[in-house]
Amino acid sequence: MSLVFFVAPGDGRHNFTRRVNLGAVRLLLIDDDVELCALLAEFLKGEGYTIECVHDGHRGLERALHGGCNLVILDVMLPGLDGFEILRRLRRESRVPVLMLTARGEDVDRIIGLELGADDYLPKPFNPRELVARVRAILRRYEPRAGSTSPRTEVNGVVLDPATRQVTVDGRPVDLTTFEFDILELLMRAAGRVLSRDDLMENLYNRKATAFDRSIDMHISHIRRKLETSRPFIKTIRSIGYQFLSGPHDEAQG
Repeated sequence: MSLVFFVAPGDGRHNFTRRVNLGAVRLLLIDDDVELCALLAEFLKGEGYTIECVHDGHRGLERALHGGCNLVILDVMLPGLDGFEILRRLRRESRVPVLMLTARGEDVDRIIGLELGADDYLPKPFNPRELVARVRAILRRYEPRAGSTSPRTEVNGVVLDPATRQVTVDGRPVDLTTFEFDILELLMRAAGRVLSRDDLMENLYNRKATAFDRSIDMHISHIRRKLETSRPFIKTIRSIGYQFLSGPHDEAQG
């Protein structure tokens, strides 16, 4: 059995960067394992969160979309509607960030979840403190950056504006998630240089990459698809990391 965490304000895509104080964070737990729900609810309440538990997929989707929650914990295997289908439907209306909890060795679940738009995953069994640390790290990424003074960046036809959180490629608007925007900003500000996967993981997740951690790779795959034109923008440097190309003929710098 695997779980998915969504961090989301109640009104979906259009007011997503609202600042949330820890004590005000409402969690929606969607899982048909009543005992597990009770254990997780007790632990997370001890961390200062407010919890609502739902045990079937259709009701869970309704509460995730309209229940005013800030974070949804979603089990993959559910009666009525499975977690992946809930994630698909949520993605049509919301940019909710996702932390997927998977059974150790269930690579297919991780890949599907990331392809559907999950931000990160955590294999089970896990230390509950690690779970809370990752949830808090994701919440921090989605806090608004009031009065951002970072300058607008333009490289190879891609324009990234931190003040408006907007990206265009050759004048065409590109719709990125918050994590995708942050990854692209790191790469563009280091354009022409190689950033290792550890560099990206430490900046975005406050941890080093592991040999089997594919979250950064999947996010970059999504960014490539959204930016893609007749020319490449992000080059993979095998066994090292990624380079944002300053121009069509840019080469990796060691």
